[in-house]
Amino acid sequence: MNPGDEQAYTDYGDTGHTRTRLPEGDPYGGAPRRGPRRSSPRSLVTVVGVVVLLIAAIAFASRGDHSSADGSTTKSDKPAAAPTAATGTRPVDAKSGGVPTGFSHTEQGAQSAASNYAVALGSTDMFNKDNRDALLHLLYTSEAATRLQGPMDQAYSTDFLAKMGLDASGNPPKGSTFVSRVTPIGTTVQVYTDNDARVAVWYVGLIGMAGSSSTDPVTSSWKTWTFDLKWSDGEWKIASDTQKDGPAPVPGDDKAATSDEISKAIEEYGGFTYAR
Repeated sequence: MNPGDEQAYTDYGDTGHTRTRLPEGDPYGGAPRRGPRRSSPRSLVTVVGVVVLLIAAIAFASRGDHSSADGSTTKSDKPAAAPTAATGTRPVDAKSGGVPTGFSHTEQGAQSAASNYAVALGSTDMFNKDNRDALLHLLYTSEAATRLQGPMDQAYSTDFLAKMGLDASGNPPKGSTFVSRVTPIGTTVQVYTDNDARVAVWYVGLIGMAGSSSTDPVTSSWKTWTFDLKWSDGEWKIASDTQKDGPAPVPGDDKAATSDEISKAIEEYGGFTYAR
Protein backbone atom coordinates (compact mmCIF):
# COMPACT_ATOMS: atom_id res chain seq x y z
CA MET A 1 0.00 0.00 0.00
CA ASN A 2 1.40 3.37 -0.93
CA PRO A 3 1.42 6.13 1.70
CA GLY A 4 -1.48 7.75 -0.05
CA ASP A 5 -3.45 4.53 0.07
CA GLU A 6 -4.07 4.53 3.81
CA GLN A 7 -7.70 5.31 3.02
CA ALA A 8 -7.86 1.95 1.40
CA TYR A 9 -7.25 0.50 4.79
CA THR A 10 -9.62 2.74 6.72
CA ASP A 11 -12.50 2.60 4.24
CA TYR A 12 -13.79 -0.59 5.81
CA GLY A 13 -12.98 0.04 9.45
CA ASP A 14 -13.76 3.75 9.38
CA THR A 15 -16.99 5.53 8.63
CA GLY A 16 -16.94 4.28 5.06
CA HIS A 17 -19.39 1.50 5.75
CA THR A 18 -22.69 2.03 4.01
CA ARG A 19 -25.70 3.14 5.99
CA THR A 20 -28.95 1.55 4.90
CA ARG A 21 -32.54 2.47 5.68
CA LEU A 22 -33.68 0.73 8.86
CA PRO A 23 -37.16 -0.73 9.16
CA GLU A 24 -39.83 1.00 11.22
CA GLY A 25 -38.51 1.02 14.76
CA ASP A 26 -34.82 0.81 15.67
CA PRO A 27 -33.79 -2.86 15.26
CA TYR A 28 -31.91 -2.62 18.54
CA GLY A 29 -34.63 -0.67 20.33
CA GLY A 30 -37.09 -3.49 20.78
CA ALA A 31 -39.88 -1.82 18.78
CA PRO A 32 -42.21 -4.08 16.77
CA ARG A 33 -41.13 -4.69 13.21
CA ARG A 34 -43.25 -4.72 10.10
CA GLY A 35 -44.82 -7.93 8.97
CA PRO A 36 -43.96 -9.43 5.60
CA ARG A 37 -45.27 -7.64 2.54
CA ARG A 38 -47.54 -9.38 0.11
CA SER A 39 -45.87 -9.97 -3.21
CA SER A 40 -47.54 -8.28 -6.14
CA PRO A 41 -48.11 -10.20 -9.42
CA ARG A 42 -45.29 -8.17 -10.94
CA SER A 43 -42.93 -9.25 -8.13
CA LEU A 44 -43.87 -12.90 -8.64
CA VAL A 45 -43.16 -12.64 -12.36
CA THR A 46 -39.76 -11.11 -11.55
CA VAL A 47 -38.91 -13.90 -9.11
CA VAL A 48 -39.92 -16.61 -11.60
CA GLY A 49 -37.79 -14.95 -14.27
CA VAL A 50 -34.76 -14.86 -11.97
CA VAL A 51 -35.22 -18.53 -11.08
CA VAL A 52 -35.40 -19.50 -14.76
CA LEU A 53 -32.22 -17.56 -15.51
CA LEU A 54 -30.48 -19.17 -12.53
CA ILE A 55 -31.41 -22.66 -13.68
CA ALA A 56 -30.15 -21.88 -17.17
CA ALA A 57 -26.87 -20.57 -15.75
CA ILE A 58 -26.39 -23.70 -13.64
CA ALA A 59 -27.07 -25.91 -16.65
CA PHE A 60 -24.54 -23.99 -18.71
CA ALA A 61 -21.90 -24.20 -15.95
CA SER A 62 -22.49 -27.95 -15.65
CA ARG A 63 -21.04 -28.47 -19.11
CA GLY A 64 -17.65 -28.43 -17.44
CA ASP A 65 -14.57 -26.27 -17.26
CA HIS A 66 -12.33 -26.75 -20.28
CA SER A 67 -9.45 -24.64 -19.00
CA SER A 68 -5.94 -26.07 -19.18
CA ALA A 69 -4.81 -28.48 -16.48
CA ASP A 70 -1.94 -26.29 -15.32
CA GLY A 71 -4.33 -23.58 -14.16
CA SER A 72 -2.99 -20.97 -16.59
CA THR A 73 -5.36 -18.36 -17.94
CA THR A 74 -6.03 -17.48 -21.54
CA LYS A 75 -4.87 -14.03 -22.59
CA SER A 76 -7.73 -11.62 -23.18
CA ASP A 77 -8.55 -7.94 -22.95
CA LYS A 78 -9.95 -8.36 -19.45
CA PRO A 79 -9.64 -10.92 -16.64
CA ALA A 80 -11.90 -13.93 -17.07
CA ALA A 81 -14.08 -15.21 -14.24
CA ALA A 82 -12.76 -18.39 -12.66
CA PRO A 83 -15.37 -20.69 -11.07
CA THR A 84 -14.65 -21.86 -7.52
CA ALA A 85 -14.72 -25.50 -8.60
CA ALA A 86 -12.60 -28.32 -7.25
CA THR A 87 -9.15 -28.36 -8.85
CA GLY A 88 -7.58 -31.37 -7.17
CA THR A 89 -5.15 -29.18 -5.23
CA ARG A 90 -5.13 -29.99 -1.54
CA PRO A 91 -6.30 -27.00 0.60
CA VAL A 92 -3.77 -25.60 3.01
CA ASP A 93 -3.85 -26.98 6.53
CA ALA A 94 -1.30 -24.70 8.21
CA LYS A 95 -1.94 -21.50 10.10
CA SER A 96 0.22 -18.70 11.46
CA GLY A 97 -1.29 -16.27 13.90
CA GLY A 98 -4.71 -17.75 13.13
CA VAL A 99 -4.35 -16.98 9.39
CA PRO A 100 -4.08 -19.81 6.82
CA THR A 101 -0.63 -20.00 5.21
CA GLY A 102 1.26 -22.12 2.71
CA PHE A 103 -0.67 -21.18 -0.42
CA SER A 104 0.72 -22.57 -3.66
CA HIS A 105 2.97 -20.61 -6.00
CA THR A 106 0.23 -20.45 -8.65
CA GLU A 107 -2.60 -18.16 -9.71
CA GLN A 108 -4.94 -20.30 -7.63
CA GLY A 109 -2.69 -19.90 -4.60
CA ALA A 110 -2.54 -16.12 -5.08
CA GLN A 111 -6.35 -15.94 -5.18
CA SER A 112 -6.68 -18.03 -2.03
CA ALA A 113 -4.05 -15.93 -0.27
CA ALA A 114 -5.75 -12.65 -1.20
CA SER A 115 -9.14 -13.94 -0.02
CA ASN A 116 -7.81 -15.08 3.34
CA TYR A 117 -5.80 -11.90 3.81
CA ALA A 118 -8.93 -9.81 3.20
CA VAL A 119 -10.76 -11.82 5.86
CA ALA A 120 -7.94 -11.28 8.38
CA LEU A 121 -7.55 -7.56 7.64
CA GLY A 122 -11.30 -7.02 7.92
CA SER A 123 -11.59 -8.76 11.29
CA THR A 124 -11.92 -7.38 14.82
CA ASP A 125 -8.22 -8.16 15.38
CA MET A 126 -7.40 -4.98 13.47
CA PHE A 127 -8.88 -2.91 16.30
CA ASN A 128 -6.36 -4.21 18.83
CA LYS A 129 -2.82 -2.86 18.43
CA ASP A 130 -0.95 -6.06 19.32
CA ASN A 131 -3.07 -8.17 16.98
CA ARG A 132 -2.88 -5.53 14.26
CA ASP A 133 0.91 -5.35 14.44
CA ALA A 134 1.13 -9.14 14.25
CA LEU A 135 -1.05 -9.21 11.12
CA LEU A 136 0.91 -6.37 9.57
CA HIS A 137 4.22 -8.22 9.84
CA LEU A 138 2.68 -11.57 8.94
CA LEU A 139 0.83 -10.56 5.77
CA TYR A 140 2.87 -7.68 4.31
CA THR A 141 6.37 -7.55 2.92
CA SER A 142 8.93 -6.16 5.38
CA GLU A 143 9.15 -2.91 3.39
CA ALA A 144 5.38 -2.44 3.34
CA ALA A 145 5.04 -3.32 7.04
CA THR A 146 7.62 -0.68 7.99
CA ARG A 147 5.94 1.92 5.80
CA LEU A 148 2.43 1.24 7.12
CA GLN A 149 3.12 0.93 10.85
CA GLY A 150 2.60 4.63 11.59
CA PRO A 151 -0.39 5.23 9.28
CA MET A 152 -2.19 2.21 10.69
CA ASP A 153 -1.71 3.38 14.27
CA GLN A 154 -3.10 6.77 13.27
CA ALA A 155 -6.05 5.22 11.46
CA TYR A 156 -6.98 3.10 14.49
CA SER A 157 -6.51 5.92 17.00
CA THR A 158 -8.15 6.03 20.42
CA ASP A 159 -10.61 8.65 19.14
CA PHE A 160 -11.58 6.43 16.21
CA LEU A 161 -12.06 3.42 18.49
CA ALA A 162 -14.24 5.53 20.79
CA LYS A 163 -16.44 6.50 17.83
CA MET A 164 -16.92 2.81 17.14
CA GLY A 165 -17.95 2.26 20.77
CA LEU A 166 -14.68 0.53 21.75
CA ASP A 167 -12.22 1.24 24.53
CA ALA A 168 -8.53 2.03 23.92
CA SER A 169 -7.75 -1.69 23.61
CA GLY A 170 -10.47 -2.30 21.04
CA ASN A 171 -12.88 -4.00 23.43
CA PRO A 172 -16.68 -3.45 23.28
CA PRO A 173 -18.79 -2.53 26.33
CA LYS A 174 -19.96 -5.37 28.54
CA GLY A 175 -23.03 -7.02 27.08
CA SER A 176 -22.32 -5.82 23.53
CA THR A 177 -20.72 -7.58 20.55
CA PHE A 178 -18.53 -5.66 18.14
CA VAL A 179 -18.81 -7.00 14.61
CA SER A 180 -16.21 -6.57 11.87
CA ARG A 181 -16.18 -9.29 9.23
CA VAL A 182 -15.29 -9.64 5.56
CA THR A 183 -16.77 -12.38 3.38
CA PRO A 184 -15.29 -12.71 -0.13
CA ILE A 185 -17.79 -13.19 -2.94
CA GLY A 186 -15.26 -13.81 -5.70
CA THR A 187 -11.75 -13.06 -6.95
CA THR A 188 -10.07 -12.26 -10.24
CA VAL A 189 -6.42 -12.28 -11.25
CA GLN A 190 -5.59 -9.03 -13.04
CA VAL A 191 -1.84 -9.62 -13.40
CA TYR A 192 0.29 -12.71 -12.80
CA THR A 193 3.98 -13.43 -13.21
CA ASP A 194 6.29 -15.86 -11.45
CA ASN A 195 6.98 -13.43 -8.60
CA ASP A 196 4.08 -10.96 -8.67
CA ALA A 197 0.29 -11.09 -8.76
CA ARG A 198 -2.50 -8.56 -8.64
CA VAL A 199 -5.71 -10.07 -7.30
CA ALA A 200 -9.01 -8.26 -6.79
CA VAL A 201 -11.38 -9.57 -4.11
CA TRP A 202 -15.05 -8.61 -4.28
CA TYR A 203 -16.55 -8.86 -0.81
CA VAL A 204 -19.39 -7.94 1.50
CA GLY A 205 -18.41 -6.49 4.87
CA LEU A 206 -20.24 -6.28 8.19
CA ILE A 207 -19.39 -3.68 10.80
CA GLY A 208 -21.09 -2.18 13.84
CA MET A 209 -22.03 -2.82 17.45
CA ALA A 210 -24.69 -5.32 18.45
CA GLY A 211 -26.07 -4.37 21.82
CA SER A 212 -29.24 -3.08 23.45
CA SER A 213 -27.64 0.34 24.01
CA SER A 214 -25.90 0.53 20.63
CA THR A 215 -26.37 3.61 18.47
CA ASP A 216 -24.28 2.11 15.66
CA PRO A 217 -26.07 -1.11 14.58
CA VAL A 218 -24.34 -3.64 12.36
CA THR A 219 -24.58 -2.65 8.68
CA SER A 220 -23.29 -4.16 5.46
CA SER A 221 -21.17 -2.72 2.67
CA TRP A 222 -19.94 -4.00 -0.69
CA LYS A 223 -16.38 -3.30 -1.80
CA THR A 224 -13.54 -4.52 -3.98
CA TRP A 225 -10.15 -4.99 -2.36
CA THR A 226 -7.18 -5.23 -4.75
CA PHE A 227 -3.90 -6.73 -3.54
CA ASP A 228 -0.49 -6.46 -5.17
CA LEU A 229 1.24 -9.63 -3.99
CA LYS A 230 4.88 -10.70 -4.13
CA TRP A 231 6.27 -14.22 -3.75
CA SER A 232 8.74 -13.89 -0.88
CA ASP A 233 10.39 -16.62 1.22
CA GLY A 234 7.92 -19.25 0.07
CA GLU A 235 4.80 -17.17 0.77
CA TRP A 236 2.57 -14.64 -0.93
CA LYS A 237 3.05 -11.26 0.77
CA ILE A 238 1.16 -7.99 0.29
CA ALA A 239 3.26 -5.22 -1.25
CA SER A 240 0.35 -2.76 -1.50
CA ASP A 241 -3.45 -2.77 -1.51
CA THR A 242 -6.33 -0.47 -2.39
CA GLN A 243 -10.09 -0.53 -1.98
CA LYS A 244 -13.05 0.91 -3.81
CA ASP A 245 -16.80 0.84 -3.25
CA GLY A 246 -19.02 -1.74 -4.95
CA PRO A 247 -20.25 -3.23 -7.03
CA ALA A 248 -23.28 -3.35 -4.73
CA PRO A 249 -26.53 -5.17 -5.54
CA VAL A 250 -29.94 -3.59 -5.06
CA PRO A 251 -30.92 -3.97 -1.36
CA GLY A 252 -33.64 -6.50 -0.71
CA ASP A 253 -36.61 -6.32 1.65
CA ASP A 254 -35.04 -8.43 4.38
CA LYS A 255 -35.99 -7.43 7.90
CA ALA A 256 -33.19 -6.14 10.09
CA ALA A 257 -32.28 -8.68 12.78
CA THR A 258 -32.38 -7.86 16.46
CA SER A 259 -29.24 -7.23 18.47
CA ASP A 260 -29.47 -10.66 20.11
CA GLU A 261 -29.88 -12.38 16.74
CA ILE A 262 -26.80 -10.67 15.32
CA SER A 263 -24.69 -11.45 18.40
CA LYS A 264 -25.79 -15.10 18.34
CA ALA A 265 -25.04 -15.43 14.61
CA ILE A 266 -21.54 -13.98 15.03
CA GLU A 267 -20.83 -16.45 17.83
CA GLU A 268 -22.28 -19.50 16.06
CA TYR A 269 -21.14 -19.00 12.46
CA GLY A 270 -17.40 -19.06 11.96
CA GLY A 271 -15.43 -18.03 8.90
CA PHE A 272 -13.89 -20.04 6.08
CA THR A 273 -10.45 -20.94 4.82
CA TYR A 274 -10.48 -19.97 1.16
CA ALA A 275 -8.50 -22.43 -0.96
CA ARG A 276 -9.31 -24.39 -4.09
